Amino acid sequence: MKRLAIAILVAAACGTSAFAQNAGQIASVQAGKSCAKCNLFQADLSYSDLSRKTFAGARLRQSEMSLATADGTNFARTDLSIANLYGVRATGANFAGANLERAILVGGYFSSSNFAGANLANANLSGAELAGARGLTQAQLNKACGDAETTLPRGLTVPTCQ
Repeated sequence: MKRLAIAILVAAACGTSAFAQNAGQIASVQAGKSCAKCNLFQADLSYSDLSRKTFAGARLRQSEMSLATADGTNFARTDLSIANLYGVRATGANFAGANLERAILVGGYFSSSNFAGANLANANLSGAELAGARGLTQAQLNKACGDAETTLPRGLTVPTCQ
């Protein structure tokens, strides 16, 4: 019984550290550095200038990025699930293969951004400027929601948020 309790404690400790944020990596990004494949879980990057940085393959799950600038930033294959990108400006950013499930993109500006293969399931696109976005498909948008202020590439629609 004692060995089982120790094994459970060790497994729990290993599991926690594997998913906890990396404060050093977050501080590096807040200081203006790129951070590909970093663990930036729940990082507060609101109002930051993240332009022309790379976060490819990083974990930005539940991060706060409201009103940040991310022009030309590489978010390819990045986990941005449940992230708050309210009012973000991401002109020419790369979201190819990114996980944006349940992300908030309300009021964001995404002209010329690439969303090829991005997961938009349950993402809120209300008021987002996506008319010039590339790689968006109707299948992706059918899983997201938006409103009358959401602009999309010609021929695409998004269900209304409930």
